[in-house]
Amino acid sequence: MSCNSISLSFLQSTWATTRTQQLRDGTRPSSVPALALHPRRLVVEAKSRTRTQDRTARHARILTPETSKVKFDFLPFQIEGTPERPRLCVFRSNKHIYAQVIDDSKMHTLASASTMQKPISEEFDYSSGPTIDVAKKVGEILAKTCLEKGITKVAFDRGGYPYHGRIEALADAAREHGLQF
Repeated sequence: MSCNSISLSFLQSTWATTRTQQLRDGTRPSSVPALALHPRRLVVEAKSRTRTQDRTARHARILTPETSKVKFDFLPFQIEGTPERPRLCVFRSNKHIYAQVIDDSKMHTLASASTMQKPISEEFDYSSGPTIDVAKKVGEILAKTCLEKGITKVAFDRGGYPYHGRIEALADAAREHGLQF
């Protein structure tokens, strides 16, 4: 027997004992909760919800704090850039990859490179998004720009992304071309 048939048989037995009372005064007995049995049919009293309320409730069930931590592995501390050792911040999207060297004490960008710049966008055809080769080129251009400005040491901020793939390729290329971190 399923759970529905058990609760239905309970309601039927409850209804049988109080049917005459309900027929007299036209009220539902307190022992029968939201489901009530009519003498000839099942009457279900339900609160109507909109599609938006259904979606909100479903997302609240699915998106718990534990599942939202899966995408980004955030660091337990904040990486800060100083004038002696600025922060190399990386951001990637599905179409581009960006890298900046930032002095957080002055809130100033000292150098930057991205796939939006002409030398990289003309050299590579990345219609399916940036690849590891494109990320290496961005790291190389960023390292050259930093060395021209006298920046040799940086603190690498991966921005919560795993150190793998394009992020790792950009960091390795910047290291190979003279940046220390």
